[in-house]
Amino acid sequence: MPTTASGPVKRLPREHCDRQVHTGASATTGMDIARSLRAEARRANERRLLVLAGDPDRTRERARAALDAADIPSAETTVVGPEPFLDCEHHEQSRAEELLGRTRTAVVLDAHEELRPDAVGRTVGAVDGGGLYVLLAPPLDRWPEERDGFDASLAVPPFRVEDVTGHFRQRFVETLRAHRGIAIVDANTDTIEQDGLTDPPPSRPVPAPTPPADSWFRSETYAQCLTGDQRDGVRAFETLRDDGAAVVVEADRGRGKSSAAGLAAGNLALEGRDVLVTAPQYRSAGEVFTRAARLLETLGVDFTRDQASEPQRLDVAGAGCVRYAPPAEGATLPDEPDVVIVDEAAALPVRRLEQFLDAPAVAFTTTVHGYEGAGRGFSVRFRDRLAESDHTITDVSMTTPIRYSSADPVEVWVFRALLLDARPPVDQLIAEATPETVEYRRLSAADLLADEHLLREVFGLLVLAHYRTEPSDLARLLDAPNLTVRALTHGGHVVAVTLLAQEGGLSADTRATMYEGGRVRGNMLPDVLSTQLRDEAAGVPVGQRVLRIATHAAVRSRGLGSKLLSEIEREFAERVDWLGVGYGATPELVRFWAHNGYRTVHLATSRNATSGEYSVVMLDPCSDDGAALAARHGEWFQDRIAAVLSDPLDDCDPDVIRAVLRATDSEPSTSLSEWEWRLVAGVPGGASVLDTNPKPFRELTRRHLSDPADPAALSTQEERLLVRKVLQARPWSAVTEELAFVSERECMRTLGGIVERLTRLYGDRWVQEELDRHQ
Repeated sequence: MPTTASGPVKRLPREHCDRQVHTGASATTGMDIARSLRAEARRANERRLLVLAGDPDRTRERARAALDAADIPSAETTVVGPEPFLDCEHHEQSRAEELLGRTRTAVVLDAHEELRPDAVGRTVGAVDGGGLYVLLAPPLDRWPEERDGFDASLAVPPFRVEDVTGHFRQRFVETLRAHRGIAIVDANTDTIEQDGLTDPPPSRPVPAPTPPADSWFRSETYAQCLTGDQRDGVRAFETLRDDGAAVVVEADRGRGKSSAAGLAAGNLALEGRDVLVTAPQYRSAGEVFTRAARLLETLGVDFTRDQASEPQRLDVAGAGCVRYAPPAEGATLPDEPDVVIVDEAAALPVRRLEQFLDAPAVAFTTTVHGYEGAGRGFSVRFRDRLAESDHTITDVSMTTPIRYSSADPVEVWVFRALLLDARPPVDQLIAEATPETVEYRRLSAADLLADEHLLREVFGLLVLAHYRTEPSDLARLLDAPNLTVRALTHGGHVVAVTLLAQEGGLSADTRATMYEGGRVRGNMLPDVLSTQLRDEAAGVPVGQRVLRIATHAAVRSRGLGSKLLSEIEREFAERVDWLGVGYGATPELVRFWAHNGYRTVHLATSRNATSGEYSVVMLDPCSDDGAALAARHGEWFQDRIAAVLSDPLDDCDPDVIRAVLRATDSEPSTSLSEWEWRLVAGVPGGASVLDTNPKPFRELTRRHLSDPADPAALSTQEERLLVRKVLQARPWSAVTEELAFVSERECMRTLGGIVERLTRLYGDRWVQEELDRHQ
């Protein structure tokens, strides 16, 4: 049994094939294997994987010969790796995204200097049916023990690359040896470990889908559909001609959903609609514009592009247009589009997706299991919000691959190797879970590697915790020395899980680098507190940051998340100085963390470009050093928050501000001068006005929202008014409209009444006498 630094590793079971080893003069050559794999792949319209393991020069030489033997032209080949050893297209692994949305007959992934899991996902998806995916690697038996460039990225301070384990590559090698359609050749000895041949039946021609008889889109549209699934997807988009329609298209990678969206966008623009397309990056939506333009050309329609390459706007003469905007801009619905198409919706957070529901008609296309990673926020959480909206929803699921057969063994392998289809346990297995029935478990990487079902449940739940999870996250989970997994299980099944990252405990040199603006990986909280808030000592205390936390959807709102956090505090309280978290702030999340003892120390002054939220940093101190860190940053936060709310944070959700201030732990003071108190006391009776000097009113508001003497003194609506007008200095007209006051006069009168109540709560007797004088 193979071993790693953490002990023996359970070998994954083989799937449908026996290991074939050929040695000596009678061995089939690697070139013959490549030729046979290619012939079989073409006959079945499937892909095959050829692994060439050995010294770098030998594997590269064998790769060149293998591609020649397989008769694959260099123009149809891409090398992804450190050097362009073939006369063909070349990219570094860090640029593997260049292949997204493209089709190649062969892709060679050179993994000698590093193996980036994200690069595997992105490059596999580019290989067409009948093509070869060629992997160059060190000798497989020793590969897990070697440390490469990707491993170095996991060695965040204070850890070193020697502390990184090889669990991910051990499992990766096991999947190569266990799955069908994968040939493994020892390039050093020309030994064939397994030939990868599966003897599949020839592929059957896929009949062209029948166009619908009563389509609203042009008939030529459906002639461009390659599968019945794609036809049904395009058909669903026809509903977008009506306001109030919503379309959801879910599919695995390579099923043609973006092409379907493009065909629909072209038709909608032809009929005069203004179609806004958004996606996490333009390249995700590029196929939408390609297919829309191709359809318009087929129809002989006069249209213009804003640029020849990668157009972001298509204008149809005398009709509508198709235009692109990034998510942050697109969510504002610029120029009031008629239709919005959100491509790769699973890569966007729920709060961002909700903003698109204000469009007259909207479509969401989402990848269920993306080769380059996906998120489940859409399918698990956003679908509920969509169902609660006023939209009439049309759902389409596209399952038939377009570029290769549905029996393709390489797709089966990559899903297993990268856990693209990892799922939490089914609802029935954990439906009765409560805080009293669960077991707290400390899961090591070796535990996860030895139990495939446990690993799938843990990773499946972690995917739910984030709007974007990539294959590299699996490698971090298994190999990163700073990460720790803790879970709650019910009957052996995972119901809640958290991923913790050790941070802090940094050397003086590292802290100085960070303080001077240098990049230090893997220490998010010390980095923010040191660089942005100028506290070089913030990197001294050691903490555990909650990187992700998730509770199974079937057992939410039962206190399991809080139970998990309390167990973590019990375990780590005597070993670290603080527990912390940083996340995109929503009122619900801030209240959850505050309920579990975490206190606000920072609120970012710019929105995250993807999530659209302002991030909040919260700490739960565990030692005197941790308490000192939290105390000084809590005080600094109180000192600066009033100033930033009226400038960079003037558009922050008032309920977020209320929750963030309520979650502070420092003693808020009301240090108003005598003159300032007199100014405040004069407002309710009309003797003075807020605009004369907003500062004392901000101090009084901050004092009450942080630590109210009487929590019932103000209603939620009255606190929102304080935030919008006093702290964020919004115009009276805007505040009146947003908070639905009858008039600005009523809004002003309400604020005067609020000031009177706060003055009586926090002012001395003489201040109240001054207040009464003006009544």
